[in-house]
Amino acid sequence: MTVAVYVFVMAVVTYLIRMVPFTFFRKKIKSKYVRSFLKYIPYAVLSAMTIPAIFTSTGNVITSVVGTIVALILAFFDLPLIVVAMAASLAAFLTGLLL
Repeated sequence: MTVAVYVFVMAVVTYLIRMVPFTFFRKKIKSKYVRSFLKYIPYAVLSAMTIPAIFTSTGNVITSVVGTIVALILAFFDLPLIVVAMAASLAAFLTGLLL
């Protein structure tokens, strides 16, 4: 019974998040400031959810930092996402073996 309530609440919240902007903003937003602000919201939310998980996923902050540094360096050079993810995971794993 409680799982059904959780799913229902999640469905309502998800629907409201998607419906509310359409009801309040019927015209195109012309303000460059507001448009640029809205443009970066997904990146900010994704970062806020991902960064804490990165540093707690391995159970060791040092391995997480090494993996993150490897990922940032490879991403800076515009390598494909799969290469960045695999190299960061391998770096964290190898660092864990050495510690």
